[in-house]
Amino acid sequence: MVNYIWVFMTIVGIVFALINGTMEAVNKAVFDGAKEAVILCIGLISVLVFWLGMMRIAEESGLLEKLSKLFRPLVKILFPEVPPKHPAMGYILSNMISNMFGLGNAATPLGIKAMEELKKLNGGKDEASRSMVTFLAINTASITIIPTTVIAIRMNYHSASPTEIVVPTIIATILSAIGAVLIDRYFYYRRSRKG
Repeated sequence: MVNYIWVFMTIVGIVFALINGTMEAVNKAVFDGAKEAVILCIGLISVLVFWLGMMRIAEESGLLEKLSKLFRPLVKILFPEVPPKHPAMGYILSNMISNMFGLGNAATPLGIKAMEELKKLNGGKDEASRSMVTFLAINTASITIIPTTVIAIRMNYHSASPTEIVVPTIIATILSAIGAVLIDRYFYYRRSRKG
Protein backbone atom coordinates (compact mmCIF):
# COMPACT_ATOMS: atom_id res chain seq x y z
CA MET A 1 0.00 0.00 0.00
CA VAL A 2 2.81 2.41 0.87
CA ASN A 3 4.38 1.81 -2.56
CA TYR A 4 1.14 2.89 -4.22
CA ILE A 5 1.07 6.05 -2.13
CA TRP A 6 4.67 6.90 -3.12
CA VAL A 7 3.96 6.25 -6.81
CA PHE A 8 0.83 8.40 -6.62
CA MET A 9 2.70 11.26 -4.92
CA THR A 10 5.53 11.06 -7.48
CA ILE A 11 3.13 11.15 -10.43
CA VAL A 12 1.15 14.04 -8.95
CA GLY A 13 4.40 15.95 -8.30
CA ILE A 14 5.66 15.44 -11.84
CA VAL A 15 2.33 16.39 -13.40
CA PHE A 16 2.14 19.47 -11.16
CA ALA A 17 5.71 20.46 -12.16
CA LEU A 18 4.89 20.00 -15.87
CA ILE A 19 1.75 22.14 -15.58
CA ASN A 20 3.55 24.92 -13.67
CA GLY A 21 6.73 24.76 -15.76
CA THR A 22 8.95 23.94 -12.78
CA MET A 23 10.32 20.64 -14.07
CA GLU A 24 13.87 22.00 -14.02
CA ALA A 25 13.57 22.80 -10.30
CA VAL A 26 12.21 19.29 -9.66
CA ASN A 27 15.14 17.70 -11.51
CA LYS A 28 17.61 19.85 -9.52
CA ALA A 29 15.91 18.89 -6.25
CA VAL A 30 16.03 15.17 -7.16
CA PHE A 31 19.76 15.22 -7.90
CA ASP A 32 20.60 17.46 -4.93
CA GLY A 33 18.57 15.17 -2.67
CA ALA A 34 20.35 12.08 -3.98
CA LYS A 35 23.75 13.69 -3.41
CA GLU A 36 22.74 14.76 0.11
CA ALA A 37 21.48 11.24 0.88
CA VAL A 38 24.82 9.68 -0.07
CA ILE A 39 26.75 12.18 2.08
CA LEU A 40 24.39 11.57 5.01
CA CYS A 41 24.66 7.77 4.66
CA ILE A 42 28.46 7.89 4.67
CA GLY A 43 28.36 10.04 7.82
CA LEU A 44 25.94 7.64 9.50
CA ILE A 45 27.99 4.60 8.51
CA SER A 46 31.04 6.00 10.28
CA VAL A 47 29.11 6.57 13.50
CA LEU A 48 27.42 3.17 13.27
CA VAL A 49 30.76 1.43 12.72
CA PHE A 50 32.21 3.25 15.73
CA TRP A 51 29.37 2.22 18.04
CA LEU A 52 29.33 -1.34 16.71
CA GLY A 53 33.02 -1.47 17.54
CA MET A 54 32.26 -0.17 21.02
CA MET A 55 29.57 -2.84 21.41
CA ARG A 56 32.10 -5.48 20.33
CA ILE A 57 34.58 -4.20 22.93
CA ALA A 58 31.78 -4.23 25.55
CA GLU A 59 30.95 -7.80 24.55
CA GLU A 60 34.58 -8.98 24.71
CA SER A 61 35.17 -7.24 28.05
CA GLY A 62 32.08 -8.83 29.61
CA LEU A 63 30.21 -5.52 30.00
CA LEU A 64 27.31 -6.75 27.84
CA GLU A 65 27.00 -9.84 30.00
CA LYS A 66 26.87 -7.65 33.12
CA LEU A 67 24.24 -5.41 31.52
CA SER A 68 22.27 -8.52 30.54
CA LYS A 69 22.38 -9.75 34.14
CA LEU A 70 21.23 -6.31 35.31
CA PHE A 71 18.20 -6.33 33.00
CA ARG A 72 17.41 -10.06 33.26
CA PRO A 73 15.00 -9.70 36.26
CA LEU A 74 13.01 -7.03 34.41
CA VAL A 75 12.92 -9.12 31.23
CA LYS A 76 11.72 -12.17 33.22
CA ILE A 77 8.76 -10.07 34.46
CA LEU A 78 7.97 -8.77 30.99
CA PHE A 79 8.31 -12.19 29.34
CA PRO A 80 7.09 -14.79 31.88
CA GLU A 81 6.45 -17.44 29.18
CA VAL A 82 10.09 -17.42 27.98
CA PRO A 83 12.36 -19.85 29.87
CA PRO A 84 15.37 -18.01 31.39
CA LYS A 85 17.98 -20.06 29.46
CA HIS A 86 16.12 -20.00 26.12
CA PRO A 87 17.98 -18.36 23.16
CA ALA A 88 15.07 -15.92 22.76
CA MET A 89 15.97 -14.36 26.11
CA GLY A 90 19.53 -13.65 24.94
CA TYR A 91 18.32 -12.09 21.69
CA ILE A 92 15.74 -9.98 23.53
CA LEU A 93 18.37 -8.68 25.96
CA SER A 94 20.89 -7.98 23.17
CA ASN A 95 18.24 -6.16 21.16
CA MET A 96 17.23 -4.01 24.13
CA ILE A 97 20.85 -3.11 24.93
CA SER A 98 21.60 -2.26 21.28
CA ASN A 99 18.54 -0.01 21.20
CA MET A 100 19.66 1.69 24.42
CA PHE A 101 22.85 2.73 22.66
CA GLY A 102 20.89 4.02 19.69
CA LEU A 103 22.03 1.22 17.39
CA GLY A 104 18.68 0.56 15.76
CA ASN A 105 20.34 -0.88 12.64
CA ALA A 106 22.39 -3.29 14.73
CA ALA A 107 19.38 -4.12 16.91
CA THR A 108 17.18 -5.11 13.96
CA PRO A 109 18.83 -8.48 13.19
CA LEU A 110 18.77 -9.31 16.91
CA GLY A 111 15.08 -8.41 17.02
CA ILE A 112 14.36 -10.64 14.03
CA LYS A 113 16.20 -13.54 15.68
CA ALA A 114 14.28 -12.92 18.93
CA MET A 115 10.98 -13.04 17.04
CA GLU A 116 12.01 -16.26 15.29
CA GLU A 117 12.82 -17.86 18.64
CA LEU A 118 9.58 -16.57 20.17
CA LYS A 119 7.67 -18.04 17.23
CA LYS A 120 9.31 -21.42 17.92
CA LEU A 121 8.16 -21.15 21.55
CA ASN A 122 4.68 -20.39 20.21
CA GLY A 123 4.65 -23.68 18.33
CA GLY A 124 5.27 -22.02 14.95
CA LYS A 125 1.76 -20.54 14.89
CA ASP A 126 1.06 -17.52 12.68
CA GLU A 127 -0.82 -15.82 15.52
CA ALA A 128 1.45 -13.71 17.74
CA SER A 129 1.98 -14.89 21.30
CA ARG A 130 1.84 -12.65 24.36
CA SER A 131 5.66 -12.49 24.40
CA MET A 132 5.82 -11.57 20.71
CA VAL A 133 3.37 -8.70 21.19
CA THR A 134 5.22 -7.48 24.28
CA PHE A 135 8.57 -7.65 22.50
CA LEU A 136 7.23 -5.73 19.51
CA ALA A 137 5.82 -3.02 21.79
CA ILE A 138 9.06 -2.69 23.76
CA ASN A 139 11.24 -2.82 20.65
CA THR A 140 9.18 -0.12 18.94
CA ALA A 141 9.25 2.16 21.99
CA SER A 142 12.85 1.21 22.91
CA ILE A 143 14.54 3.20 25.66
CA THR A 144 17.50 5.07 24.17
CA ILE A 145 20.28 6.43 26.35
CA ILE A 146 22.61 7.53 23.56
CA PRO A 147 20.75 8.47 20.34
CA THR A 148 23.77 7.93 18.09
CA THR A 149 21.92 8.25 14.78
CA VAL A 150 20.28 11.56 15.73
CA ILE A 151 23.56 12.92 17.09
CA ALA A 152 25.30 11.91 13.84
CA ILE A 153 22.66 13.66 11.73
CA ARG A 154 22.89 16.80 13.89
CA MET A 155 26.70 16.76 13.59
CA ASN A 156 26.45 16.26 9.83
CA TYR A 157 24.33 19.40 9.56
CA HIS A 158 26.70 21.38 11.81
CA SER A 159 24.42 21.71 14.83
CA ALA A 160 25.81 24.08 17.49
CA SER A 161 25.11 21.47 20.17
CA PRO A 162 24.47 18.04 18.62
CA THR A 163 24.27 16.23 21.97
CA GLU A 164 21.61 18.43 23.55
CA ILE A 165 19.08 15.87 22.29
CA VAL A 166 20.28 13.23 24.80
CA VAL A 167 18.19 14.22 27.86
CA PRO A 168 14.93 14.77 25.92
CA THR A 169 15.52 11.46 24.13
CA ILE A 170 16.00 9.59 27.40
CA ILE A 171 12.83 11.12 28.87
CA ALA A 172 10.74 10.56 25.73
CA THR A 173 11.87 6.95 25.24
CA ILE A 174 11.38 6.02 28.90
CA LEU A 175 7.85 7.42 28.78
CA SER A 176 7.13 5.68 25.47
CA ALA A 177 8.43 2.35 26.83
CA ILE A 178 6.31 2.66 29.98
CA GLY A 179 3.30 3.56 27.84
CA ALA A 180 3.94 0.60 25.51
CA VAL A 181 4.17 -1.86 28.41
CA LEU A 182 1.04 -0.47 30.10
CA ILE A 183 -0.98 -0.63 26.89
CA ASP A 184 0.34 -4.13 26.17
CA ARG A 185 -0.62 -5.34 29.65
CA TYR A 186 -4.02 -3.63 29.50
CA PHE A 187 -4.99 -5.38 26.26
CA TYR A 188 -3.53 -8.69 27.44
CA TYR A 189 -5.60 -8.69 30.65
CA ARG A 190 -8.66 -7.44 28.80
CA ARG A 191 -8.34 -10.26 26.25
CA SER A 192 -7.70 -12.89 28.94
CA ARG A 193 -10.83 -11.86 30.85
CA LYS A 194 -12.97 -12.27 27.72
CA GLY A 195 -11.45 -15.72 27.00
